[in-house]
Amino acid sequence: MDFDKIFIKDCSPTKMGGQAVMEGIMMRGADRTAIAVRLPDGRINVKETPLKFSNKWMKFPIIRGVVTFFDSLVTGTGTLMYSAEVLEAAMPEEAEEAEPSRLESWIMEKYGEKGLFNFLLYVSVIFSLVFAIAVFVLLPTGVVGLAKKVIDNVIVLNLIEGVLRIAMFVGYIALISMMKDIKRVFEYHGAEHQTIHCYENGLELKPENAARFERLHPRCGTSFLMFVMIISLLLFSFLGWPNLFWRIVSRILLIPVVAGLSYEVLRWAGKSDSTIVKILSVPGLLMQEITTRTPDESQLEVAIVAVNACLSDLEPAERIYITDSEGNKLEYVSGPEKDEFERSAVVGSGEETATPEEKETDKGADAE
Repeated sequence: MDFDKIFIKDCSPTKMGGQAVMEGIMMRGADRTAIAVRLPDGRINVKETPLKFSNKWMKFPIIRGVVTFFDSLVTGTGTLMYSAEVLEAAMPEEAEEAEPSRLESWIMEKYGEKGLFNFLLYVSVIFSLVFAIAVFVLLPTGVVGLAKKVIDNVIVLNLIEGVLRIAMFVGYIALISMMKDIKRVFEYHGAEHQTIHCYENGLELKPENAARFERLHPRCGTSFLMFVMIISLLLFSFLGWPNLFWRIVSRILLIPVVAGLSYEVLRWAGKSDSTIVKILSVPGLLMQEITTRTPDESQLEVAIVAVNACLSDLEPAERIYITDSEGNKLEYVSGPEKDEFERSAVVGSGEETATPEEKETDKGADAE
């Protein structure tokens, strides 16, 4: 692991960050997010969404980490769902038509497609939280509780629980990384990091420039998760070893605190390249060795399109459009520029754009 290529000395760290999705990438810029998804025909579907700022919470350490954590969870799940919908719509012959349940039909009828999407989004978020808490919080403390019969040392018990939690998490990520679709997502994850490195080092955003950089990045969300695991290990050690019920309650209640502390550590690590930061970053960087893969040129193109969308001079607005691999807009699906873009496309193609009255006049002139 070459720290000099990860903590690049002369780079200018930015707030640009992102997430890999199905056949694409979501980038978050200063005033908008942009999701870029590669379609089966090679074109790229781009969706821009303005950011809703709530700066009042971002002034308070720890609290801002909790707010960011839950916002990222909802945004990340929604982004994954959107990318899956885009790909499904682009391949209707491969999509299996599933009959909506009675509940889904009722929500659709009363609140429309957006209401159904939001319902499915929050159900997915709740399910993800319950699954994560059950597997990575409750299960380890329950299993290690069995060792209380032979181990009396509270510190050792908490240490074993923390190590088991980390081992389970790493094992889970390693297992899913063998899936074909997840491998593709991890390649896009690598493309996201290389493109952000390229942008923060002031180079022109081109695939060949981005490919020169490491696929590991010090501000990655994977590092955040590893900080969560390590900080929870340290924090829970101060709680002693009460009975199972109180261990479960205390660990659930402290999840926001752990998330807030982890966010502050990650934020500090992203701004510093000191020796201490590098040492603290090692677990997260080692985890990134699993969650990132070397991308190909086409995946870097998608990442670059997403970054450029976040850097656009256009006013932030909800817009969806199609581009080629170089980011040139080919078609507007929705957005304030849709009508103007289509009119200019017609004029640029050389098609007849005269009004009916002008056409009649031209016919009369031709007859003369």
